[in-house]
Amino acid sequence: MKNKGWKRILYYIVVALLLLVMMFPFFWITVTSFKPSEEIFGSTALRVFAVHPTLDNYRTVIDKGILNSVKNSLIVSLSTTAYVVAVSSLSAYVLARCRFRGKTFLMSLILGISMFPQMIIVGPIFNMFYKLNLLNSYGVTFAYSSITLPAAVWIMVAHFKRIPVSLEEAAHIDGCSMWQTLWRVIFPVALPGVFTTAIMTFIASWNEYLLTFTLNADKAFQTVPVAINALRTQFSILWGEITAATVIVIVPTLIIVLLFQKQIVSGMMAGAVKE
Repeated sequence: MKNKGWKRILYYIVVALLLLVMMFPFFWITVTSFKPSEEIFGSTALRVFAVHPTLDNYRTVIDKGILNSVKNSLIVSLSTTAYVVAVSSLSAYVLARCRFRGKTFLMSLILGISMFPQMIIVGPIFNMFYKLNLLNSYGVTFAYSSITLPAAVWIMVAHFKRIPVSLEEAAHIDGCSMWQTLWRVIFPVALPGVFTTAIMTFIASWNEYLLTFTLNADKAFQTVPVAINALRTQFSILWGEITAATVIVIVPTLIIVLLFQKQIVSGMMAGAVKE
């Protein structure tokens, strides 16, 4: 019994240390965002809390348009999430239920596409957007789907395979058409997978940098990763403004993850177990 007690205490200590290590960067970014520039460097750089706390960093990044960049990121990320979830759900259902020649090759191809380095696809995508007159617009949503859709299809396939075929057969016996079965029976059962796919797609779109930097040179359409990267001068990096902008940017994703954490965990666990 004593050994079990010490093991439990040791377990909690290790977990607490791991949480401390993971949370420390966010804590340090937050406290740094309230420091004036003279306290970020020099002899006071390692001081945890500012001697003269200020909101100037937040005022400056707001004046520079960080809120507009947050708006752009929300529009692009939510649009990409809706588009990817819809397409991946239909595609994954076909791949999970239908048998056809070349299915294994198609699944391997989808997985292979997800492994392409972004630098390979940026050039062709830029040329396509230029010809379609989609540069400097929210059309970057379609470019985002090229890097998020393959993984979304794989996640949804795993969840659809777990749903018993007998549910669809029962729905057909009760008079449901194929679409009614899909929307009223299959999708409600697959909601954990849909939530997981949606959250992962949203986070990937929110953090995407290279595509929006290449396709949206206009500041009016830049997303938050590009806006934060622009917080520098020719000879220095504006760390106070960067930390303030980072805190502002983290808030939406943090709220979403906290609201849907149960769905994310249940969706990931459901897709990991094969029955």
